[in-house]
Parts: sequence; structure tokens; C-alpha cells
Amino acid sequence: MMKRWRRPLIVLAAALLAGALRLPLESALTAQLRAAGLLAAPLPVGTRDKIGQTSAAVALGGLRTLVATFLNLRAYTYFTETRWDDVASTFDTIVELAPQTIYYWQTGAWHQAYNASSYYRNDSELPPLRREAAWRAAVLKGREFLERGIRSNPGDPKLNTYLGYLLTDHYKSRAFRDADATFLAAAQAYQLAADAPDALPFLRRFQLYALARVADRQTEALALARQLYQNPGNRTPTMQCVYFVLEVAANADLIDPQQFAVGVFGTPEKAYATLANYWLRTSERLPVDGVAKALKALEAQLAIASDKSVFLQHPLHYAADE
Repeated sequence: MMKRWRRPLIVLAAALLAGALRLPLESALTAQLRAAGLLAAPLPVGTRDKIGQTSAAVALGGLRTLVATFLNLRAYTYFTETRWDDVASTFDTIVELAPQTIYYWQTGAWHQAYNASSYYRNDSELPPLRREAAWRAAVLKGREFLERGIRSNPGDPKLNTYLGYLLTDHYKSRAFRDADATFLAAAQAYQLAADAPDALPFLRRFQLYALARVADRQTEALALARQLYQNPGNRTPTMQCVYFVLEVAANADLIDPQQFAVGVFGTPEKAYATLANYWLRTSERLPVDGVAKALKALEAQLAIASDKSVFLQHPLHYAADE
């Protein structure tokens, strides 16, 4: 009797031993593949419950992106019906299925920070205080979603650019209570985007614009402005204005704002037109050291009539140039 069972038992023991030896190797290989983004993490139980048995079976079969695509269509339907909580929860599920698809992170954040927030801002059925609270909550939810996307995709330039844009959007600025912390976070996001291979030059300029708005980072901002100014390709109107302001602020006792403005912009006419436009962009919270003094001197130099003075004009609520 024992002899008859000896061989199967030996085979079973050998199989168990081989499995025990393979397990650490397979676990290490699985971890490496997941770290490299070549193998998806196990589908969370909660996600399987949310997408249903059929979709879960498809996802477990390696077609998670297909399920995410169908859920994206569902989220669009919720968007058209202004069902913002359903939009948010659906995108939470989508990014669990396809965390490396940048489009889903961008779109989910956009729906909350822009579409949902605008809806609440204009919802006449809500009292003003609740309307403002709902608007702010939606903007913050969009930011948090973006930051989750960045943690899931470290160093991705698109997500960092989008975060920088959101944090410096003057239509959203009231949602972020600490202006200095917000602009610093924007500068850091733009810096990460600008450090990426083949980054477009405007990203470094946008890093400068955000950094220049942080109260205790003016010295750092001036160093970056001087570096960028060396390349004529960086001398957009906004960049020239920020460079002008930072230099005047750092050297107030040494620089005559009017003369320096002409040196930066080329002619008194161009200096006046560019600085006047910059002066009126009050909602963007850009630094303005020396701008008023330069404009007054230029108005006198150019004999601009008092009723045409820039100081009598209404502020602009958009960026007229980059």
C-alpha cells in the first residue's frame, strides 16, 4: 500500500518544493514589472464592485484600458447631466483602472476645477455663501485630483504644467487661501515640467512668473529672470516686465525706472505701452515695483494727456500677452 503512494507523494513534495522556491523569484519579478509600469497592480476589491462583474472580468483579463474607455463615456453623460459627484466618483474608478493615462487625470481635474466650479458659481438656487463654498470645494477637489495624478506619474510634464496653470489662474485664486504657498507650489510644478526633456521654453518663463509672486523668493526670481533675459527668444512682454520689476526692486537706490525701462524695452513708446498693459493686469498679482514711477515719468516724456493716463483706465482681467 505504501509503495503505491510513495511515487505520487514524492512528486507532490517536489512540486511543493519547486513552488516554494519559485515564489520569491516570481514575487520579485512581479514587483519589478509593476515598478516599471509593465504590469498593472491587482484590481482593488472596491473597484471590482463599482465596475460590476462583467467589466471586472474584462479588466482582470488585461483589458483595463477598455473598461476605462467605457467609463469615460459614462462620465461624459454625467457631465452633460451636471451630476458632479457621479463625475468625480467615475473618474476615481477610471484612474484606478488606467493610472498611467494622463488624459484621464487632466480631464477629471478639469471637470471639477472648471466645469463643476463654474456650475456652482452660477447656481442661483444656492444661497451666496453656499454657492461660494461649493465653488471653492470643486476647485480644491480638482487640485487634489491633479496632485494624485502627479504622485502616480512622477515627473510627468503635462500634469505639472496643468497644475501650475490651475494654481496661477486668477479666476481660481480665491480658492487657495495662502497666496505665497500657492504661487510657490505653482513655481515648483512649472520647474518640474521645464526640467523634462524637450520642454518648451515658455515653461521656464511661467516658473519665473509664479516665483516672482512669492514674497520671500524675489532674489531667487531675479537670478532666474537674469538668466532667461540673456536669451532674446525669452523676451516676451511679460518676461521683460517681470525682469524690469525685479531689477528695480533689488536696486531701488541705483536704478532710474524711466531710463531702465527704455533700456529694457527699446523706446519710450514701447516701454510705456508694455508697462501700461502690465500695470492694468491687477488680478494676476504680479509684482509692480517701480512700474508706477516709470509710467508717470514716461507720460510726461511722451506728453500724454492727463485724461488719457493709464491710471484712469480700468484694470484688465486677462493676460494680454505671454
